[in-house]
Amino acid sequence: MTRTVVIGAILAGGAGSRFGGMPKGLERVGGVRVIDRVATALRSVASELLVVSNAPDAESWLEGARVARDVRAGRGSLVGIHAAISHARGPVIVVAWDMPFISSELLTVIRERGETAAHAVIPVTKTGIEPCCAWYSPAALPAIDGMLDAGEYRLGTLIDRLPSVDVMTPAEIARVGDPRRLFFNINAPADLALAETLLDRN
Repeated sequence: MTRTVVIGAILAGGAGSRFGGMPKGLERVGGVRVIDRVATALRSVASELLVVSNAPDAESWLEGARVARDVRAGRGSLVGIHAAISHARGPVIVVAWDMPFISSELLTVIRERGETAAHAVIPVTKTGIEPCCAWYSPAALPAIDGMLDAGEYRLGTLIDRLPSVDVMTPAEIARVGDPRRLFFNINAPADLALAETLLDRN
């Protein structure tokens, strides 16, 4: 059976104010830029990469990736997810660019689940949902448009607003790695330092 073509989208939002204006995905963990770590994982499951960003220099961030600008006004990750789905024009796996330990193993499972999912495949950990590391179908777009039309930007409500969601459970996630490491994200310099200590953990 032929596998569905999937686009990989790196959500490269945020002003990087805690890093002195430097985009946080361009910071390095273990000597490698976080955006490159995310791109490596996504390339294992996607036929093309998008960088979702409105930054004027975004085209220079990742060789071979197309830049996708926001379609809807407003700020926040939901606007970025909307842009990723809109520009992909087909199934898309999105990953936030501040997650240095996202693995190809995790994304492979998400992609495989997407082959039979109608709207989305979203991991759920013991601490909450992970909609910024998930698979989306174009069929999810109307529900997200409806949320944005209503001024609802909270990602925590997304799983309830989509018509259907294939949930990847904590137990399923644990089979491919420690969820606390897989979904670890960098928001501040202290997180960057902590990421260095997590490099050799699985």
